[in-house]
Amino acid sequence: MKTILLLAGRSRRFWPLAEKSLFPICGSTLAEHQVDTLRKGGCADITLVAGAHNKKELKKLFPDLPVMEQKNLDMGMQGACMSALPKIKNGPVMIVSGNDVIEPDAFHMLRKEASGSKIGGAILARRVKDYFPGGYLAVKNGRIATIVEKPGPKNPFTRRANPLVNIVAHIHNDPAALLSALEKVKNHRDDGYEMALQTLFRERKYRAVPYDGFWQPVKFPWQLVPLLGHFLSGIGKSVIHRTAKIHPSAVIEGNVMIGAGTRVLPHATIIGPCLVGERCTIGNNALVRSSSIGDDCVIGYNTEIKGTALAGSVWTHMTYLGDSIIGKNVSFGGGCITGNLRLDEQEIASSSERTGLMKFGIIVGNDCRFGIQVGTNPGVKVGCGSFIATGAMLGEDIPDGSFVDVKEGTLRIRSNSADVPSTETRCRSWQNL
Repeated sequence: MKTILLLAGRSRRFWPLAEKSLFPICGSTLAEHQVDTLRKGGCADITLVAGAHNKKELKKLFPDLPVMEQKNLDMGMQGACMSALPKIKNGPVMIVSGNDVIEPDAFHMLRKEASGSKIGGAILARRVKDYFPGGYLAVKNGRIATIVEKPGPKNPFTRRANPLVNIVAHIHNDPAALLSALEKVKNHRDDGYEMALQTLFRERKYRAVPYDGFWQPVKFPWQLVPLLGHFLSGIGKSVIHRTAKIHPSAVIEGNVMIGAGTRVLPHATIIGPCLVGERCTIGNNALVRSSSIGDDCVIGYNTEIKGTALAGSVWTHMTYLGDSIIGKNVSFGGGCITGNLRLDEQEIASSSERTGLMKFGIIVGNDCRFGIQVGTNPGVKVGCGSFIATGAMLGEDIPDGSFVDVKEGTLRIRSNSADVPSTETRCRSWQNL
């Protein structure tokens, strides 16, 4: 069976982080995690559908896999499938979204339910208690009768008891029929694929496959916080590279992976599951727990990193980062503190969007600098290339390329005219100390 992995999305809701399929977490990009899960689920013949913005990088990551380019990204899944399906001569085909992280067993379940005569295909589905902004399925007499895309929280579809939500892991036994249905959809919205599905549901028997395993959609950056815990849980044992240097007084507990050339200094503590990349420094008295530390990071003296993913080349100094996602080339001055819990201990919102998280710190884009004694409220996002001056308290999102300071108690946000030092410049300065 051929598998098409859809990775062409432009990640517009992923701000301030860059292309989500390429974001590194637990030692691999999200795309690499997805391909690994597919292979563990028995999917060997995999084709990637990319956009012009990430095609080159995906080809480098996966030189052994075919990578197709979706030309019209405004057509969503419809455009992706219309780019890939003409290359597939024989069925069946499995279509998987790069936005839906599930367990390998789900793919085995799908193949089993899609087999048999007179079966058009199978759709993975999840029963939900709370509203989810996706496609909802109605099943009648053992077959899918209807799909409604993003019906809204007050729609009768979503107000039923435990409705079925569509997870984009689909098997089509006749890809030619799917392509024909897609070509007949005449609209320029992003629900053309769902409209084609509705046509197929009328003509063929599709089964909904109930799935209650791990499922994490990845559309917004804060959804990486629970995903981090899922990936870390896959670390089954401690692996410390032979070139890593661990001081005898340092404490390593649980399943911890430490990369080449990393140093763990006196009285530092790492509590697993944790992953620490290559060429990192975990400073004196630092505490790292349940986190993913990318390559070339410095976790400075008295810093605590908890439930957080650092993409790489991040420097901290007496800092607390909790339940946060940090991009590349980011520096935190001494005494920076992230708030990750509301005073009333209720769900944290981000830009008025519900996150579903009770603990959530900050999201920081690439190439940012924080001065000393900067504080952040839960759910704040800081755009790429921003400088946050000493003593600022951030309670709102900061646009890309901003310079933020405080004057007479008022937070000021202006355009940043300063150059952001490169990671190479920063590394040379550390080496010269």
